[in-house]
Amino acid sequence: MENILGLLRIRVIRGVNLAGRDLGGSDPYVVVTSGDQVLRIRPVKNNNNPEWNEELTLSITDLDVPIKLEVFDKDTFTKDDRLGDADIDIKPYIEILRMGLENLPNGCVVKRVQPNRTNCLADESHMVWNNGEITQGMHLRLRNMKCGEVEIQIKWINVPGSKGLQIDSSSS
Repeated sequence: MENILGLLRIRVIRGVNLAGRDLGGSDPYVVVTSGDQVLRIRPVKNNNNPEWNEELTLSITDLDVPIKLEVFDKDTFTKDDRLGDADIDIKPYIEILRMGLENLPNGCVVKRVQPNRTNCLADESHMVWNNGEITQGMHLRLRNMKCGEVEIQIKWINVPGSKGLQIDSSSS
């Protein structure tokens, strides 16, 4: 098995204005894939603005392996309909973690990431220090669909005994 750098906890908070596929709305659920890891959360019935508030945890062994989020509409008798996809770009977040920041006031915004053509952000994303941890909230605009966003929050979890992110303490 490859050496694990750490775990990435992805809290899938909610969907916003997802495409309607069925009468009364879609039954959306989210699938997150990275390498050979495939994680999914439960569908929410008849709701184009679902509240999931579920957490998924990926083992990160290579920071260059893309993390993809896909939204589907659960169907009973036919193949599930695709409602769009987005990439979760963790590189700016990892850069901040590697800075080895300490003792900041709770709620301090450490970095802002602007939406651009290379990321799937629908809105400015903030990395925030709280209780000794940095989390990043993201509103991801779904591609390959005319509408829809998914709000997530990511948080890094160090694994005891792993090689970790090799935080450069000389820069702090």
